[in-house]
Amino acid sequence: MLQNNSVLAQLKQQMRDTTPRAEGVIKATEKGFGFLETDDGDSYFVPPPAMKQVLHGDRVEAVIHENGDKKSVEPEKLIEAGLERFIARVQKREGRLAVVPDHPSIRNVLKARIKRSLDEDTIADGDWVVARLVRHPLKENDRGFFSQIDELVAKADDPAVPWRVTLARHALEQECPDAGSDWPLRDEGLVREDLTDQAFFTIDSEKTRDMDDALHVVPREEGGWRMSVAIADPTAYVEEGHAADLEARTRAFTVYLPGQNVTMLPEQLADDLCSLWEGKERPALSCTLDINADGSLGEYRFFAATVKSHAKLVYDNVSDWLEGQGDWAPESGIGEQLKALRDLTLARTRWREEHALVFKDRPDYVFDLDEAGNVLNVRTEERRIANRMIEESMIAANACCADFLAQHIGHGIFNVHRAFEPEKAEAAQEFLAGQAINVEREALTELPRYKELKRELESRDDAWLDARLRRFQGFTNMSAQPGPHFGLGLPAYATWTSPIRKYGDMVNHRLIKRVLKGEQAPAEASQQLTEQLTERRRLNRMAERDVKDWLYVRYLTPSAQNQETFDAEIMAINRGGMRVRLIDNGATAFVPAPLMHSDRDKVVIDDKEGRIQIEGEERYKLGDSLRVALTEAREETRSLVARPVE
Repeated sequence: MLQNNSVLAQLKQQMRDTTPRAEGVIKATEKGFGFLETDDGDSYFVPPPAMKQVLHGDRVEAVIHENGDKKSVEPEKLIEAGLERFIARVQKREGRLAVVPDHPSIRNVLKARIKRSLDEDTIADGDWVVARLVRHPLKENDRGFFSQIDELVAKADDPAVPWRVTLARHALEQECPDAGSDWPLRDEGLVREDLTDQAFFTIDSEKTRDMDDALHVVPREEGGWRMSVAIADPTAYVEEGHAADLEARTRAFTVYLPGQNVTMLPEQLADDLCSLWEGKERPALSCTLDINADGSLGEYRFFAATVKSHAKLVYDNVSDWLEGQGDWAPESGIGEQLKALRDLTLARTRWREEHALVFKDRPDYVFDLDEAGNVLNVRTEERRIANRMIEESMIAANACCADFLAQHIGHGIFNVHRAFEPEKAEAAQEFLAGQAINVEREALTELPRYKELKRELESRDDAWLDARLRRFQGFTNMSAQPGPHFGLGLPAYATWTSPIRKYGDMVNHRLIKRVLKGEQAPAEASQQLTEQLTERRRLNRMAERDVKDWLYVRYLTPSAQNQETFDAEIMAINRGGMRVRLIDNGATAFVPAPLMHSDRDKVVIDDKEGRIQIEGEERYKLGDSLRVALTEAREETRSLVARPVE
């Protein structure tokens, strides 16, 4: 009997070894079937019965079945679950508890139980919760899907649902930190220069409360300008290792969402004691830097100071006044400084255009909300002269910080951006060669050569080329070691100008102070910290995008009902269609292939090249402008659907 069992086991193993298999990620469709997408780019059909054993995003091993020239797969082994911790809505039916994951590609109703520490009576049908998948059909000894509710996020009728759900989805804090109310100014052993008589000023949005930078600008007799940058000094109150410091380290950044900010530091510090309010004396970390007439940076000096802002200015008012518009006017002493700062900005911009790189101006989109969180309007804020004045001032100050830390300490928190990661540089080189742009590898990986290439590409003013090239480009990372910032065209870049809202800037403040006091610098920041800063910044940006998507759908639902038309630009092209940005308000919408032509077979999409043909002729490509009509606003997926308007 044992021998028969052994033979049977061997036969089963032989059959398994000879059965063709594939490994990949499950992609679900609205029609009940799905596809297994392999890492090599192959795609296999997953029939509806087999899809009941998996969820969108699962990485599985599957058996390949062949029926003539058609292939399908049957998932057999779970390698990695696509759903673990997730946001869901509660479903209560006839005493049975279940959850529906809040995911555009997952419509499964999952049986659920409630964590013991939660009161089941407080959770009702339609409420938003954090849940966790605890059983999966492809796991050994698990017969089906089962989940556990770990946390109540928001009641179904809570007007703050978009904010609470989004923050919970990305595991971000819901409230500002609370760390007591007693914040004496610490004796750090620093000599603070008294600059309270100098007419510093701030320029921010009208509603800004956490003002962390103030400026003072005077022309120099020999030409050029001397600019003093005073930056709020939270480390004058928060000692390293204090509970508020540890919390700030965890949060890493203030989260800015439409209608709500979740501060990194306690609000008493962020919005009051540290904020550079007009007429209030504040401790500051300062830098005085010379800017030559041609816009190049001269000498600079860091020092501790006490400052007092003499004016709280607003971007639009300053821009209007400098452009000869509106009724607002600054005091004469401030007005002369604003003119000097405008001239400095123009010179600095010209210098960076020639010797570094300058980002293309893109407008900001601002949501006007009522107290219930309803969108009253979406305003376009252009990058006007006042915005550019502050931007150029901060870039110059941060370039000085990078140089200071590199020279005196050798480490800090640096923003490092390589245009092309080494593994993508070869692919980018091949792509450019296909566009008759032959470049050496060094032009993609070495800053001086890259700046020349970037200027050449920008001179072509080719939106499709710019969009396609972005597929190969890297992201900005936080690093303890100095490194180039290809986006700005600078050899190193380290921010210290936003310590109220960025923990990395607080780290750099403490390092600068060590140098000023002649103390030995601590060990460089750990890789764990720099990776955490990078990841938290990514999560914050995703949270901002997700809340905006939710608000856009609510705001544009009447437009979709009325098939309203908008000017748009093509942002991305994939196998199912194209994603566009509406120029008027910044919302993104998806244009599916069936809405481009009534016969789907006549629509040919080349997602790798970013081009779409209809009836054999190229109709759309990345970067193109077009007119679209909104057709749907789907609140359940926070997505907009549009069709082209000829």
